[in-house]
Parts: sequence; C-alpha cells; structure tokens
Amino acid sequence: MAGMLYLVPTPIGNLGDVSPRCRETLESADFIAAEDTRVTMKLLHYLDIHKPLVSYHEHNKAESGGKIRARILGGETCALVSDAGTPAISDPGEDLVRLCAENGVTVCTVCGPCAAITALAASGLPTGRFTFEGFLSVNKKSRAEHLAALVGETRTMIFYEAPHKLLRTLDDFVQTFGSDRKISLCRELTKLHEEIIRTTVGEAAERFRETPPRGEFVLIVAGAEKSENVEMTMEDAVSLVQNRIAEGMRTKDAVKLVAEQTGIAKNALYDAVVK
Repeated sequence: MAGMLYLVPTPIGNLGDVSPRCRETLESADFIAAEDTRVTMKLLHYLDIHKPLVSYHEHNKAESGGKIRARILGGETCALVSDAGTPAISDPGEDLVRLCAENGVTVCTVCGPCAAITALAASGLPTGRFTFEGFLSVNKKSRAEHLAALVGETRTMIFYEAPHKLLRTLDDFVQTFGSDRKISLCRELTKLHEEIIRTTVGEAAERFRETPPRGEFVLIVAGAEKSENVEMTMEDAVSLVQNRIAEGMRTKDAVKLVAEQTGIAKNALYDAVVK
C-alpha cells in the first residue's frame, strides 16, 4: 500500500509559529525531505524531533524526486519542508507534488506560514483580488517579458526579492508602473526587526539608493487603475517599448508585448518606435 506526501509549512522567522499539527506530522513521518538539511536540522532540534532527512532542492529535484516517489509508493510517509514557509509555493516542491499526483500518491497539506499572504494582509493595499508573481528572472529577456505582461494588471501584485537585487527591481517597477504606484515593502516578517514600509515605487527606489537594503523582502504592489490602459498614449507606449529594448528584448518582441497590454495597434506602434 502506498504511503503519503505531507506538505509541512515551517516558520518564516518566528519558531513560535510551528503549529501542533506541523509538529505531529513531522514526528509521525517516516522521513523528511528538506530543501536545506542544515536549516531543517535546526528546526528539528528546536522541536526535539529525530527523523531521517533527505535532500530535495532545485538542483537535485529530478534525481531526488524519483527516489522519494519510490519510497512513498513502497509504503513510507514523507514530510516535505522548505527552508521557510509553505512548500511548493515558489519552491521546487511544486515538481514533487506533480510527480506524486501523476502516480496516484495522496498529497496532504498542513496549513501554516506563508510569507506572501502574511505580507499581503499587512500591506494596507487591496486584498480582494491579487496575483502572486514570485521572483523576477535575472535573465533580461525573461524579466522584461514578465514585467511587460503586468503593465495593465489591475490586481494587487506580490513579488519576492533578495536584498542585493531589490534596487534593480524597484528601478524596473518605476519604468513599468510609474513612480507614483503604491507599494508596501515587507522585510524580516515575524522576526525581531520586522518592518513594513508603505510608500510609492519611486520613493522606495530613492530610499534604498541611499540606504542599502537588508533582509528578505516581500513586495506588495498596487494594481493599475482600470482607466490607465484606456488613457495610454502612443508616446507612453513607445517609452515602454524603448524600456524593454534597453533590457535586451528585440524591437519586434517588445512592440508585440506592449501592444497586447495597451491595446494600441501593433503596426502603428512599430512605426512610431522606428521613427
């Protein structure tokens, strides 16, 4: 009889956020699959839990995922954890869940911490409709395409970002959304130095140009006003295309993306850009 895969959320900063059910699930599992076994060992030591650990992360997920699946199909129960937060959300656990689902393995989720939802709730921005965008790619073309697709997004947007990449991302936000777009920057959530900065994209970029950012960030960006797309001028659209070209996109691809997001005719936009 096949075993089960449990998705067990771990604290995003405060160890007191471990729920009794998370503890019980870790204690009852036959083995634990961890993104970084060193990080998970600290948590298990805190909980006084002693279980076999296997490594499962972005760089070994193909090989390790198959071995985990085989053990579960053989009757063992696996608890999957990430370094912080809920496994499979902007996390390689997504692939293990898919692999198990394709093989008829029962996947059970334990409720718990998630940095995206924690930040959204405290952001002060609309929470009724939102979109999770995760980490932006470091590849110029992929990054440009991702941001271009969000030009007209009216839902609140959630991004993850590391401190050493924050300023570049904020500068990209200024180019994509404008300097007056509202943003909440949430850092060190649930930790001793937790901070939530509610400001505009432009002011945030200036702030962190002067003061180097520290700690992991969740960025909550306000969506576009519904009228923003309608009022987009040809000059504005050309500027967006030029920004995408500067980031490494081909002119043809940049025009296509901006035309789709603004509703401006592609041929007319291309002619304006070339001129």
